[in-house]
Amino acid sequence: MPDETTLSENEESSAPEGASALGNISVPTPTGRSIIDPVNRIEGHLRIEMEVENGFVSDVWVSGGLFRGMELVLEGRQPTDAAYISQRICGVCPISHAHASSIAAEKSYGIEIPNSARIIRNIVEGAQFLHSHILWFYNLAALDYVNPLEPVFAVLDSSGSVDSNKMAQLAASTYDLAQEAGTPPTDYVSLIGRLVNFASNGQLSIFSGNWFDTEDMAYNLPTELNLIATAHYLEALEMQACASEISGIIGGKMPHIMSSIPGGTTFVPTEEKLDDILFRAIRLRDWVFKTMIPDTLAIAPYYLDVAGYGKGVGRYIAWGVFERESRNPSERYLPAGVWGFGDSIVAEPDEARITEETSRSYYKDPGTPVNPRQGITEPHFPEEGYNRDKRYTWDKAARYNELPYEAGGLARLLVAYNKGVPFVKENIDGLVGYLSSAAGASLPLSALASTLGRTAARNIETAYVASLMVEWTQELIEAIKGGDSQTFVEPKRYDGEGTGMWEAPRGALYHYEKISGNKIDKYQIIIPSTWNISPRDSRGVRGPMEEALMGVPVGDLDKPIHALRTVHSFDPCIACAVHISEPATGKTFSTVTSPWGVK
Repeated sequence: MPDETTLSENEESSAPEGASALGNISVPTPTGRSIIDPVNRIEGHLRIEMEVENGFVSDVWVSGGLFRGMELVLEGRQPTDAAYISQRICGVCPISHAHASSIAAEKSYGIEIPNSARIIRNIVEGAQFLHSHILWFYNLAALDYVNPLEPVFAVLDSSGSVDSNKMAQLAASTYDLAQEAGTPPTDYVSLIGRLVNFASNGQLSIFSGNWFDTEDMAYNLPTELNLIATAHYLEALEMQACASEISGIIGGKMPHIMSSIPGGTTFVPTEEKLDDILFRAIRLRDWVFKTMIPDTLAIAPYYLDVAGYGKGVGRYIAWGVFERESRNPSERYLPAGVWGFGDSIVAEPDEARITEETSRSYYKDPGTPVNPRQGITEPHFPEEGYNRDKRYTWDKAARYNELPYEAGGLARLLVAYNKGVPFVKENIDGLVGYLSSAAGASLPLSALASTLGRTAARNIETAYVASLMVEWTQELIEAIKGGDSQTFVEPKRYDGEGTGMWEAPRGALYHYEKISGNKIDKYQIIIPSTWNISPRDSRGVRGPMEEALMGVPVGDLDKPIHALRTVHSFDPCIACAVHISEPATGKTFSTVTSPWGVK
């Protein structure tokens, strides 16, 4: 584990490092304040305030501006309710909440789910991961690198009309590039026509409000690659829906599935349903390997500068996800572990080392960091409101062993890499080798501690999960054939406490519950973005995203595209990150379920 000397290093601006490493960033060098509020293409409301000196971020404050009350709703209910209600925290990763909640209840109940239920949970969780990763890469983060409108201007003549010869030439050269990249081509003439019609009506819809014209001159892709990526942007809408169809088959609907409950699953595998799942799993796997991975490799060389910034704290935390038969978190397909650059081994997670504090958050401050089992959260929005020098966020400062840690796809893969997971090790080594070749220099593993590395690593995870989805479906088929059809067990007791330490697509997810007489006495949740968008703590140590933004180049104060790329590389979910629970105070509340206000 890194000692506290790392803190002082992390507190320094890394501006020189941000400008060097991979690729030269040639942009203007302004000084002033740059604010992104709200950050778009994420879930929830996030504000990024940056002080910029000579073209680099010198200080930063990350603020979660969304307040929700979720955990309080669970008190007094049955643990089976928690698996359904906690899913409403998020519409993108509800399955992870259902599973973390169910694991916490199962530990309280003293039970272990049957083998077939384990496989079914892996499949439905994997489907959610694929949906989330595809959606994030193509439909949320890609517009920081891809300009879908650029091919339109490439086919216009001097009068602003479409030149059919230019269109045909662009379609032909794009086809050749797709063939070279190993990704299936499409009808590029038709696609160009659709983009021209789309742009000509003046209603840019999802492509409006983007920073294609930033003074950073940061969009580097050739026209053909912009066109290929735009085609795949549209395909991704269909493929993430395909992943959600698997969740719907198993869970009854998506989002917010109905089948994962404490004790196992209510899903009954039939031949027809298994065939439907397998067909979609194979389709997703093939698309990821033939489209998503080639796109990643094709785009990366044009943005090697993105590997020069966005490092963060350099420490990573993962609770593990996708259960093996052993049910040991350290042996999961993506195993649990705590690791940082400089560590010789991966440490096993210790729940007692987790704390949260609220010295810079909109809550009454207990004065000391507390473990979530003892956590009491009482909202207190100050009269002065947002104040970056005092309290500036609804997010708590989550810490492990008193230090900030990054959660997410990169964290999972670095833990898995250092634990020797074959697929991960082979592909991480391949990625580092590919980037080394493109950069013309041998790069260390630490090159992945960057905006580019965070993005590319998550796509490797997509390929891994896509492969496992086919394996798990075939494993379930063989288990059913062999008579292993039990999918649910009854509780052994109705009193106790337990934690569900699991992973959502965005990282480490923690659910804690204490039950008495099969009713929930206390419930606490720490989700991935709580770790990643953590504010400063009482010692002034920044959270992972704040630290990652230090030293990021800014050539345009109004449109800081490099900072936005770094934020999107974390894929923050503010709806998950900020929620409350409070002790019994005598306060009461009621819920209204009718849109007309009738209870």
